[in-house]
Amino acid sequence: MITLKEIENLAALARISLTEDEKERMRGEFDAILGYVASIRNVSAASAKNIRSIVATVNVMREDGTPHESGIYTDVLIGAAPRREGNYVKVKKIL
Repeated sequence: MITLKEIENLAALARISLTEDEKERMRGEFDAILGYVASIRNVSAASAKNIRSIVATVNVMREDGTPHESGIYTDVLIGAAPRREGNYVKVKKIL
């Protein structure tokens, strides 16, 4: 069973504040989640293989009836972008 101290540590890591009632509720929810994860771990690899064999593998892709010429929409699509650099869409750096 997860302790209140562990809940407080998780809350501190997440930078959230919890009331005493919320801590107790989270404690129960974590116990339920961890119990579920433990039950999933008990499923053997052989059982998982049997389940996969029941589900039919189907290709969900359709055949292209009449594919268009490569690149004929490039100018239209690039032109619709708010910012571009040559033939590329320019986006804000995120890393």
